[in-house]
Amino acid sequence: MEYLVVFLVLVVFLQTRVTDLKRAVICLASQSLIIAVACFALGFSTSTGLHAIMPGLLTLVVKVIFIPGAILRLVGKLKNEREILSESNVNYSTMAAALFLVMGYAIVERLLPGFAGRDIVAASILMIMTGLSLMVLRKRAIIQMAGLITLENGIYLLGLLMTDGLPLVVELGVFLDVLIAVVVLVILTSRMRLSFMTTDTSVMKKLKG
Repeated sequence: MEYLVVFLVLVVFLQTRVTDLKRAVICLASQSLIIAVACFALGFSTSTGLHAIMPGLLTLVVKVIFIPGAILRLVGKLKNEREILSESNVNYSTMAAALFLVMGYAIVERLLPGFAGRDIVAASILMIMTGLSLMVLRKRAIIQMAGLITLENGIYLLGLLMTDGLPLVVELGVFLDVLIAVVVLVILTSRMRLSFMTTDTSVMKKLKG
C-alpha cells in the first residue's frame, strides 16, 4: 500500500506541472487507476464478496475509462491543447502541493498520532487541496474538471480508509453524482467551445451585464 501512496503523490505533483490538456487527462486516469487498485487492496483486506470488488470495478469503469475517454474526445476537438501558464505559476503550484502534503502530515500527527494509515490520510488531504487549487486557479475547463475528480478521489480514498469500506449504496450514489456532474460539465464545455472557440473559463466574464 505504501508504494501506491508514493505513486499517487507523484501523479498529483505531476498534475500541478502539466499544461498539456491530453497529458492532464492521462494523469487523471493514472490517478484513478491507482485509486482503483487501492480499493481492491482495502476491500480484500477488510471484507469478502461483491462489496470487496465493487468499488474498484466502479472506479475502473467510471473514472479510468468513461470519464477520461469523454474528456479526451472533447480535447481532440480543440485546436489549442495547452493552457498558457508561465514557468513561475507552475512552480508555485508545485510548491503549494508540497505545502499541502506537509500540512496533511501535520494534521495527522496532531489529530491522529500513531495512526497506521497516516500516509494515506496525508495523500488524501494532498489530493483534496490540490484538486481545489486546480479548480480555483486554472482557467481551462478541462483542467478544472481534472481538479474536481482529483478532489473527489481524495475524499473517496479518505472515506474508504476511515470506514473500512463504504456501504455499497453510498458508493453507487457517489459515483452516480460524479458521473452526472462530469457529463454536465463536458456538455457545457463543448457548448463553450462552440460559442467562444475556447475552453478558457475567463471568457465567461463577457457574459456579465
